[in-house]
Amino acid sequence: MLDLAIIGGGPAGLTAGLYATRGGLKDVVMFEMGMPGGQITGSSEIENYPGQEKVMSGLDLMQSWPEQAMKFGLKHEMKKITSVVKNDDIFTLTTEDGNTYESKAVLLATGSVPRRAGFKGENEFFGRGISTCATCDGFFYKGKEVAVIGGGDSALEEAVYLAKICSKVYVVHRRDTYRAAPSTIEHMKNTENIEEVTNVDVEEVYGDMSGVTGLKVKSKVDGSIKDLPVPGVFVFVGRDVLNEPIKNEDGTFICETNKQGEVIVDLKMRTSLPGLYAAGDVRIDAAKQVVCAAGDGATAAVDIIEFLG
Repeated sequence: MLDLAIIGGGPAGLTAGLYATRGGLKDVVMFEMGMPGGQITGSSEIENYPGQEKVMSGLDLMQSWPEQAMKFGLKHEMKKITSVVKNDDIFTLTTEDGNTYESKAVLLATGSVPRRAGFKGENEFFGRGISTCATCDGFFYKGKEVAVIGGGDSALEEAVYLAKICSKVYVVHRRDTYRAAPSTIEHMKNTENIEEVTNVDVEEVYGDMSGVTGLKVKSKVDGSIKDLPVPGVFVFVGRDVLNEPIKNEDGTFICETNKQGEVIVDLKMRTSLPGLYAAGDVRIDAAKQVVCAAGDGATAAVDIIEFLG
């Protein structure tokens, strides 16, 4: 019987494991299929994590986290959890190969993944000029022109954010209307160095060995091609929450979620199901930053220790 089962080995899961084991929980297992570290290990340059002395890759930033957590007793199982159910006060976790684990508490820290737009060059240049995080990567384009692809709140909010750093921001959207809130649209339209490129499809993002050098868009009205010579392209077409482990067979969830499938939690990361917690990008209103995910993990672990009493 486990005290705590952590599903996901990114910043939230690792920090929760560190705090839980150091706080006295004896049997804590983190289920992570790959090497611990999370999505941030795929980022080429990180410079906004508190206490950093130099710019480093996400892989370098996360390198020491697993060792630190495991020093206090956190165990790592390279197994995929496919379902979580609760009977009485005990959770049963089932792995992809059919094995089961029982635990007194569960922390879901599976995160979310940016949805790909599907244009030519997206995979080739992802991390080399194509980004899904303006807060993370916007500074590297200070004084330069960039493009933002998308028409929702995230896309327009990030475009306004980038406009404070970059000389010009192209907002590229496949429609001539936006899905964002009216106030967000107004803010974007009132930002002088934002240019709207609407009613277009992205044909391709192109570049060279150094990375992105531009993108081509095709008008839905007359089929003409427009070339935008930018070194940075930010894609915001939604995110997919990795919530499969807490889904019932009928597609509902074992705890409350919003319409996007994000887990609803309180300030202590508690879900509507006692003993089940969620931290990091899988929860509602997540800031999608390493430092915030780590804070979530610590917050959850502190309350889990109290919950198990």
